[in-house]
Amino acid sequence: MASTKICAFDDLEPNQAVKVDIDGIPIAVVRDSAGDVFAIGDTCTHGDISLSEGFVEGETIECWAHGSLFSLKTGKAITLPAYEPVPVYKVELVDGFVFIDPAVILAV
Repeated sequence: MASTKICAFDDLEPNQAVKVDIDGIPIAVVRDSAGDVFAIGDTCTHGDISLSEGFVEGETIECWAHGSLFSLKTGKAITLPAYEPVPVYKVELVDGFVFIDPAVILAV
């Protein structure tokens, strides 16, 4: 599978998540306050909740339903009730656009 063009970098608001679907894979795309872009699995591993509807702070995203925090870098569940990680996908910035390849999982 090749990388998919998601959006322009400038379309991503700092500390906000956007849900995208690539070939049936729900992905939360996040631009943090430092300007780094992350792509993680969009479904909380504790419940079937969209992480992109949660809260971004630093290098974490919080599930709005039960408060589990996930690392944007590693996908690791940092706080309970979630304990399973979410996948982290490769992000590339090319000419001001964000590309994601869901076939390249950096961490699980």
